[in-house]
Amino acid sequence: MQYFSCYLVLINLLSFCLCAADKRFAIRKHKRIRERTLFLFAGAGGSVGLLLGMYLFRHKTKHRSFTIGVPCILLLQLLLLGIYHYLFIK
Repeated sequence: MQYFSCYLVLINLLSFCLCAADKRFAIRKHKRIRERTLFLFAGAGGSVGLLLGMYLFRHKTKHRSFTIGVPCILLLQLLLLGIYHYLFIK
């Protein structure tokens, strides 16, 4: 369980940093990080970091795919974590 917690901290920190970097790239008109990549990191467990980055940096908040998609990914992850906890930990 300790490894899983470390993984979640790292993937969320990385997702947060990717959001910050993409915002910076957008402002400076540089090559951007693909939306698919951001969703991949959210789906891999970094949805909290991406969501925090979105609203802290005001990035991708006008895109419905992000304002609806990332919270849905987070809810699905929480649901799966709850099911796992109920079936195997309890």
